[in-house]
Formats: sequence, C-alpha cells, structure tokens
Amino acid sequence: MAVSADDLSAPLGQKSTRKRRFRLPFSGTQALATILALLLLAFLGVALFNNNPMGGEPVARVAIKAPAATDDQKVAAKPPVEVKHGTPELAKAPEAPGQKTITIIDGSSGARKDVVVSSEGSDSAAADAPPPVMTGIDQKLLEKSRHGMVPIAIGALKPVTAYAASSEAERARAMKTPSISIVIGGLGVGAAKTTDAIMKLPPAVTLGFTPYGSDPGKLVERARAQRHEVLLQLPMEPFDYPDNDPGPQTLLSSATAEQNLDRMMWHMSRFQGYVGVANFMGARFIATDTAMQPIAREASKRGLALFDDGSTPRSVAAAAAEGQGMPFARSDVAIDAVPTSADIDKALARLEGLAKERGVAVGVASALPISIERISAWAKTLESRGVMLVPLTTAMLKSKSS
Repeated sequence: MAVSADDLSAPLGQKSTRKRRFRLPFSGTQALATILALLLLAFLGVALFNNNPMGGEPVARVAIKAPAATDDQKVAAKPPVEVKHGTPELAKAPEAPGQKTITIIDGSSGARKDVVVSSEGSDSAAADAPPPVMTGIDQKLLEKSRHGMVPIAIGALKPVTAYAASSEAERARAMKTPSISIVIGGLGVGAAKTTDAIMKLPPAVTLGFTPYGSDPGKLVERARAQRHEVLLQLPMEPFDYPDNDPGPQTLLSSATAEQNLDRMMWHMSRFQGYVGVANFMGARFIATDTAMQPIAREASKRGLALFDDGSTPRSVAAAAAEGQGMPFARSDVAIDAVPTSADIDKALARLEGLAKERGVAVGVASALPISIERISAWAKTLESRGVMLVPLTTAMLKSKSS
C-alpha cells in the first residue's frame, strides 16, 4: 500500500483531507471567448437602442471662462464684420437721425470709404439749416436758393475774378513765362488729408473740394486763408453708376435738366468762395452733351469757371464751355496715376516739358501723402528752371489769350 506524504504528516487516528481545485466546466480559451462575446453584445445594444447622433465621435469638454468686458465693450458692442467685394469691412453703424452714410469710391485706385453726410443730400429732403455764409465772402455775389446761398454774377463782378488768388503783377509775369497749374481734387472728406494739402502745398496750387464731409466750409475757409484758389467738384454719374456712387445728389445723364440744376444748386450751397466748378468722377455725364450743356450754361451765368479733370477722352466739357465763352481748363497730366515717387517725378517733368513747349500746362492729383510730398519738393526749385507755378484762373486766362 502506497503511503503519501500527507498520510505520514497526518495526526494518528485521523484521515487526511485532500484539497480539490475548482475547475470550470470549459477551458480558459472558451471563457475568454465568452466574455468577449458578451461585451460585443452589450456594445451593439447601446449602439442600436441609444439615440445619440454624435455616437462614436470623440467629444472634448472644456470649461471656458468669458473674459471681462472692457469699458468700451460695455458702452457699445463691436459691430459684425461683413465681406464686401472680397475686402473685410466693419459693418456700417446705424445711422443717426438726419444723417446718411454713403460709400465714396476713388475712381483711380478703387478704394472705398464710408462717409456720413447730412440726409438733406437725399432727393426727398430739403436743407433744414442751410450752411452759414463763410467769412471773406462778397455778399453781393450771393443769391438765396431753396438750399441756401449760391454764387451769382453782378455785371462785370464775378466769383471767378473776385476769388482769384493771383495779383495783376503775377498774372502779367505769367503771360511771359512758361506756367504750370496743379489742381488737387477730392478734398473736404477727411479733415487730416485736407489740412495737409492746405498747409504743405504752395499757395499757387488750386484745391478742389467735394460738397461732402462734416463741415467743408471750415476747411474751405482755411484754404482761402492760405491763399489757395478753390473749386467746387460736382459729383457726376460714372459709367458703372450706381455700383460706383459719387454720393447724394449726383448729376445723372438720365435726369431732366431741371432735376440736375436743382441738384447743382444743392452742391453750390454747401460752401462759398470758389472760382469755378469741376467734375467729381462723372465719365458718363461729362461725355453726354445734352446733360453737360445746361450745367455749363448755369455755371457761366453765375460767373464761374469750368474745369475738366481729363479723366475721360470723350468729355464734351470743352465744347460746352466754349459755347458759353466761359473760362475753361482741362488737365493735361494725371500726376499720381501711378502713386510712386519715381512716377510722380516723371509726370511733373512731363508737365514742365509741356509748359515750355506750349506756354501753359495743367496737372491734376489727389491728396495722397506721397503726392503732396513730391509736389512740394518739386515746386521749390521750379522757378530756377524758368517755369512758374500759377493758380488755375491764371492758366485759364493764359490759355484763352494764346
């Protein structure tokens, strides 16, 4: 009989009790497979019966603390951004009563600028408070209209001569010397750039003001105090109007003569002291004879000159002015068509060549900082080269006499 070690170690008189191991009714591999099957059934049950459209997508939950509002944000929320012609711009703020926001587009660069003007510029509203008469204005050369005071000629006394900047001696010298006149246009909207043009450019440079801006009269007063001649630029219809909109009360080729003349009166009443009128944009209007003739006739009747900025070769302004026998000039060179120092200097040199060849030349530019800088530097040495810089009315008088 075999004796095990357990039997030898057991107390006498007692049988040993052997421990038995518990065994599953199936192998370990089968158990693992069963567990995996149960887990798969549970997952399928959740997927089928749990209505969660984001099921299976990774989700991260992050607690974000809102930043404290600044003082400016507490006063007014920042306006949303809208995309316009591919360029992000701040959405226009709500217009205050009596105001209208317009978008002025630079015809040469395509740059857009929103400007707030009085709603009296709309067709449906007349001026509640016409602009005041400026200082230094001859009261005899003013006439009351429904929009405010507008210029008028009294016999031989005319705004074009009363507000001319050059003296008799200067005009006499210009008749014997090659002369250049430069007109800076688009002023009045943007006080900073307008002030730069007024203060940094020589007095002989003529300044063209649009009728818009918060207070163009104040800027015109300052320009005249610095001995600059002033032009009123009349907003006229371009070919792509109304996508390209000069502003309220634009003169339209499709409007009647009476409608355009009333709009012209509104523009002429915005400020005083100008020697003449000029086009502001207006490639379509200034090329339409039936539209331009009444404007030239009215300007001539009121003792004003007419200036064409030369932006369209189809302009009929010269013929319209000649028919009225009024002072007229057309720009020969767009000085800052390419706004770089080198190109502006080339344009100014071209003006000099034209003046020496023909006796007189006229250039036009905008109030870009680079334009003001280059014109100012060029003008300082102009007379040393035998050429005079003269106001526009002097160039007009010389052109008429030649």
